[in-house]
Amino acid sequence: MSVWREPRVVLWTAAAVTALGFLVALEIAARHYGMPGPMTNQVKEVILPPKSGPLLYAGMALMMVVLTWRERAIAAAAAVGVDLVLLLVRWAAGIKSPHGYGHPFGNGALWVVLAYAVIAVTRRTGPERTLLLKGVGLALLLVAGRKTGDAWLLITSKTRPLVLDQYVATADHALGNPSWLAGRLVRATGTIGAHILDYVYIQLAVAAVVVALYQLRHVATERRFPRHHLVRTFLVIGLLGPGIYMIFPVVGPIFAYGTDGGHWAAAHLWPDTPPPLHTPHPMPFDQITPRNCMPSLHTAWATAIFLHSRTGPRILRFAGTFWLIATLGATLGFGYHYGADILAGIVFTLTIETALRAQARGWDRAATHLVTHGATVFTALLLSYRYLPAPMAQHPWLSGPLLLLATASVIHAYQRTTKLWHPTPTPLPQPEPQPEPEPV
Repeated sequence: MSVWREPRVVLWTAAAVTALGFLVALEIAARHYGMPGPMTNQVKEVILPPKSGPLLYAGMALMMVVLTWRERAIAAAAAVGVDLVLLLVRWAAGIKSPHGYGHPFGNGALWVVLAYAVIAVTRRTGPERTLLLKGVGLALLLVAGRKTGDAWLLITSKTRPLVLDQYVATADHALGNPSWLAGRLVRATGTIGAHILDYVYIQLAVAAVVVALYQLRHVATERRFPRHHLVRTFLVIGLLGPGIYMIFPVVGPIFAYGTDGGHWAAAHLWPDTPPPLHTPHPMPFDQITPRNCMPSLHTAWATAIFLHSRTGPRILRFAGTFWLIATLGATLGFGYHYGADILAGIVFTLTIETALRAQARGWDRAATHLVTHGATVFTALLLSYRYLPAPMAQHPWLSGPLLLLATASVIHAYQRTTKLWHPTPTPLPQPEPQPEPEPV
């Protein structure tokens, strides 16, 4: 049988064609609105200062899990060398990033990843070629995920002139308006607290790579990837999330009720005064601000980091917990999200993580029930925010606990199901010491 007819090769080929078609569609859509798409932006970063240098190096680090230590050292040195050369050339030519856009480094990492793609095709064969191409693909998918996300955000701002912030803000009364409370707390911490939370919020992908590198640490010796790891969850969240943005467009409290919204804001109330209760309506907003609140994907990604860090050493578990708490503080405290967005993001992640784990280990009744449960709760949350916000706000002592209990039910079901999949090993009973026989 031809190698191209093998099921695994057919699956990988179909996935690659689908991904390419998706990128082309986003490129066409972005250009329709007068902006470069993800493919154009990625090609530019081969030479021009990249938008996120740390992300490119994080992608290269993912690719390097398939390399030997000697190859890793050479790759890292080559990346740094290329960046230094490009930095000197830009300095000598007086080239600067427009309006502070871009990092002075990161191109070298992209060059190394592309070089190994060429090496995989021209110098490797069989399983070694497949393994190296998987590593390269993992790196490029991480980078492409950021570019496609930027294109999606542009599309949401251009195609959804009306936003539903009044509905979510009204429903948030049932939760005690947590964004308003967190905003005042962050302001009270001063610049130090704000800078720490801002760094955590921006570098979420880098934190995910750290956890993923731990999970993939044996790839170079075992010559295979584990069936499930954090990068899979991270990418699927980024793929599916923007679709919900299109269905439920929300810009966030700092825009809809804060000074960042300018004259488009319903009122300048955030974070000092919660919005008054009234019948919510869709409100027009500018065609610049992304409609990227429902669900909170930063919460979803931070939750995924937390889940996957649980199997690591203590320092990794501590880091995963810190990143989740700090991300929640940033999303709420900077006014980027409502409390309702956070609950939806948690349920969203647990449902996706369960489906991916089940796909890797084999579906069973517990997985089917949990995915159905999570999808039902997620849908119920969105429907309640859209069609029942006023009754929820008028009866907060009933609706607030119900929202929390619905979210907690998914968390509890996830813990119970995953514990069944990975039972704690019971130590073998040790025989009791027997007295030595007395000498005759």
